[in-house]
Formats: sequence, C-alpha cells, structure tokens
Amino acid sequence: MLQNLFPPGIQHALDLAGIFVFATAGALLAVRKNFDVFGIAVLALATALGGGLFRDLVIGAVPPAAFGELSFFVTPLIAAALVFFLHPEVQRINRAISVLDAAGLSLFCVTGTTKAYEYGLGLTASAALGVVTGVGGGVLRDVLANEVPSLLRDREMYAVPAIVGAALVAVFIGLDMLGPVTSGFAVASTFVLRLLAMRFHWKAPLAWNRRSAVAEEP
Repeated sequence: MLQNLFPPGIQHALDLAGIFVFATAGALLAVRKNFDVFGIAVLALATALGGGLFRDLVIGAVPPAAFGELSFFVTPLIAAALVFFLHPEVQRINRAISVLDAAGLSLFCVTGTTKAYEYGLGLTASAALGVVTGVGGGVLRDVLANEVPSLLRDREMYAVPAIVGAALVAVFIGLDMLGPVTSGFAVASTFVLRLLAMRFHWKAPLAWNRRSAVAEEP
C-alpha cells in the first residue's frame, strides 16, 4: 500500500475541510440560482462528494467513503445550513473560499490518484480518476444547476492544475518515489498553479485560429 500524505487523523481533517469548502461553493451557486433549501443541500452534497463517489464506484471501493463515513455526509449539510442562513456573509469572503477551494482541489486530485492506484488501476487510469476526484463534483453541480460545466470552459485553469497534480503522482509512483515529500510536492504544485491562474487570469486555449463571430458566453 502507498503511504498516506499525512497521518490518518490529519488526513481525515483535511478531507473534511476540502469537502466543506466544495460544499460551500455548491451551496452558494444554489443561492444564486434561487434554489430552495432542498436544492441548496443537494448542490452542496453533489459538489463535495460527486468526484469521490464516482471514483469509488469505478474502482470498486464499496460502500463509497461518502456513505461509509458519516462525517463525510454530514459536513456538506452543515455547509449548506450555514450558507442558507448566512449567505451574504459567506459571499463576502468568496476570495478566501476560492483559495481554500484550490487547496481542496490539490489534495483531492493527489489522494484520488493514490487511492485508484492502490485498487489496482494503471498509472494513466489512476491519474484520470485523480482528476475526476478533484473536478467531478463541480461538473455534477453545474449540470444540476443547468450551467455549462466549468470543466468544458476552463476559465482560470481549474482542470489543468488537477491534471498536473495527478500526473506528478503517477510519475512518482512509476519511479517508486511516492512518499510524503513527493506527494506534498504534487499538492503544492497544483495549489500554486491554481493560485497563479486565479491571480493572472490564465485560461486554457480555445480552438486554434478561431475566427467565429459568435462571442464567448459569459
């Protein structure tokens, strides 16, 4: 078995923090869409758990961690409740939430890749599921909210950092170098790349030599 990035207790706390931040982002979108309390809870759960749930079903880790660990299921509901009552205050710290979201993305793409490999997948498939772990919840959130998934219009390079992090983990596994230090490097690289993309508004390229007169939708 591969080593955990952190000791189990710290790892669990970081997982919960990532879930909470993702759930908060989903709940805020539900508020902006004028969803009711049930819709807010559903979007919070989908955003926080969607990627990990898909990964666990693919690799056969059943029951998925989202259902085997009560705290993973309760944490998004707590985030949804806070947003339901305090959404104006939460919205004011949206920039801080974006930074924490980058941290959650970084952690989840690395741990997702590691877990997929532990369940017998090859390096490429493991990296792909690592990316899905990081971005899958956001895709499900956007689909449920009738939005074009941000993954398909990678503004400020959300998916690209996850791909970089998952690929680094796969390379380290292939070189038999994966451990706390190299895993931490993959997390840090993903996190810094995401922050730089946010700071300088980096975007994934559009179609080569695109001449369409139709403006990009907002």
